[in-house]
Amino acid sequence: MSAEQTLILVKPDGVARGLTGEILRRIEAKGYAVTGLRMLSADRELLAAHYAEHAGKPFYEPLIDFMSSGPTVAIRAEGDRVIEGFRSLAGTTDPTAAAPGTIRGDLGRDWGLKVQQNLVHGSDSPESAARELALWFA
Repeated sequence: MSAEQTLILVKPDGVARGLTGEILRRIEAKGYAVTGLRMLSADRELLAAHYAEHAGKPFYEPLIDFMSSGPTVAIRAEGDRVIEGFRSLAGTTDPTAAAPGTIRGDLGRDWGLKVQQNLVHGSDSPESAARELALWFA
């Protein structure tokens, strides 16, 4: 049986704050393999495809603006139950409420902006992971 794969993004706030190495360290320390890595400035077309389910929601445009504000690091990670495991490692979406020991709990905070800048994204299901990996590692 092959290991599960997921997409992890270090969002522009994480890249700008120099946290990419620490985030990668935590992924690898958890025992997951990094099998793909690329830094890019995501264009609107890629972001619209990635966030398609949120189109029309009030936070959609601020999210697209934020995600296109600087470089993003896309990571393909593999391991048993990596999707669930990384989401646990990342912590809850709101960095103020995220538990200590998680990426968002230790490194994130609420900046009082229109859209939550919470350092990382992780796929939420095998189906999402397959779709997102195809977008970011085309």
